Amino acid sequence: MGLTSNKVLALAVVAGVLLFAGTVWWWPRLAGRSVRAVLGRAGLLLATQVAVFAAVGLVANQSFGFYGSWADLFGREDGQGVVVDHSAGAGGPLRVVGDRRVVPAGGARPDVSGRVEEIRVVGRTSRIASPAYVYLPPEYFQTRHRGRTFPAAVVLTGYPGTAEALVEKLHYPRTTLELAKAGRMRPMILVMLRPTVAPPRDTECVDVPGGPQTETFFAKDLPQAVSTHYRVAKGPRSWGVVGNSTGGYCALKLAAHHPEVYAAGAGLSPYYDAPNDPTTGDLFQGDEGLEKRASLWWCLKNAPAPDTSLLVTSSRTGETNYRDTLKFIDLVKGKRPTRISSIILESGGHNFNTWRREIPATLRWLDERLGDGRDA
Repeated sequence: MGLTSNKVLALAVVAGVLLFAGTVWWWPRLAGRSVRAVLGRAGLLLATQVAVFAAVGLVANQSFGFYGSWADLFGREDGQGVVVDHSAGAGGPLRVVGDRRVVPAGGARPDVSGRVEEIRVVGRTSRIASPAYVYLPPEYFQTRHRGRTFPAAVVLTGYPGTAEALVEKLHYPRTTLELAKAGRMRPMILVMLRPTVAPPRDTECVDVPGGPQTETFFAKDLPQAVSTHYRVAKGPRSWGVVGNSTGGYCALKLAAHHPEVYAAGAGLSPYYDAPNDPTTGDLFQGDEGLEKRASLWWCLKNAPAPDTSLLVTSSRTGETNYRDTLKFIDLVKGKRPTRISSIILESGGHNFNTWRREIPATLRWLDERLGDGRDA
């Protein structure tokens, strides 16, 4: 059974409840001072604490999508790291490996509810391989729109995160479908994945010297592969990028560094500078120029202002990035042609519930800033 399985969670909860009840029941019988009684009490307490801790941890993981598998949890995931493509022409840069319905009530027909396809992307330049999900709106499958192209957005999780959480927890495809059906935005293609393309390392969307070329993967390889395989609009403002937490920092940086690719970047609860901690390792290898470039503060102060649109979100109570977000807004205001927008909630923590409250407005904001999809 997988780490995110409901059966695993149910077993952990049942074990915690039974051990707690057993502790209450057996405690009087283990009240003596003998070695056996002391070891019995210690064993019951330890087992109960472990079961309760496991149940709480599983609930938190189910809610926030920190880890997608046991291997991911214990740092043994190695199936989706950096690979060398020895046969550049074999199989193409993108392969579809599965699909699912967007809204169960919409039935299995993709021309009614759209479709989410599970894909594998291999970067021709970065040599990075990564799984992802692609949401295709109903119009993509309708006969009268068979020649239509669509704007697209890359959607990124936080670290470590799981791509499945963007579908199942943050409801990006469902929200996009509902907004489009209500006439509040145009149909849009979503490319959903996590920024952790070399797990378990957190590369912060940096081209690491001698390591994963993550920025190149997201700025060049991914849009090219998706545009080759799907009917993405070809105009200069066809792509946007959005993410939460680490994904939010990446989204802002990609839009700022590559405005020719990403016409808009939205950061939900982002930070504005790449961290340096045990999860990242040495990202810059002593390259001060690369380190400065990874800082959004430095880029917006010293580099030419990019012709792109940025959106940042925070809350007055519950988010640690609130003051930095206000400073960032003030900084960008004076840097034309860069445009800045914000969503500031009264309260909301660094969690899925907060981001679900911000996603509908963020998607509408993206839609307003991307080029038109059109019928051929």
